[in-house]
Amino acid sequence: MSEINKREEGFEKKFALDEEQKFKAEARRNRLLGLWAAEKLGISGEAATAYAKEVVAADFEEAGDGDVLRKVMADFAGKNVVVTEQAIRAKMSELLAVAAAEVKAGK
Repeated sequence: MSEINKREEGFEKKFALDEEQKFKAEARRNRLLGLWAAEKLGISGEAATAYAKEVVAADFEEAGDGDVLRKVMADFAGKNVVVTEQAIRAKMSELLAVAAAEVKAGK
């Protein structure tokens, strides 16, 4: 195998690993967001865990974060919980940093 092929293979493996970690971090962020939202909605215990799973599942509806944002916003609106879109987006950013660090640390 030539040196160029080895480098190319190395880049492909790194890209695949980076994408896997990104996926895991986003899923973990969505779970954490679901737990945060559940608390705001007055949901606790097993129901909060189930709600967090619903938030994670919402992310598979379309590419990007819009589907998760819409779900949480709709659930807040349904329970008359006043949280702005900007506040939810800020929480998503904050939790993504936490989740990425956890995934990188192997937690």
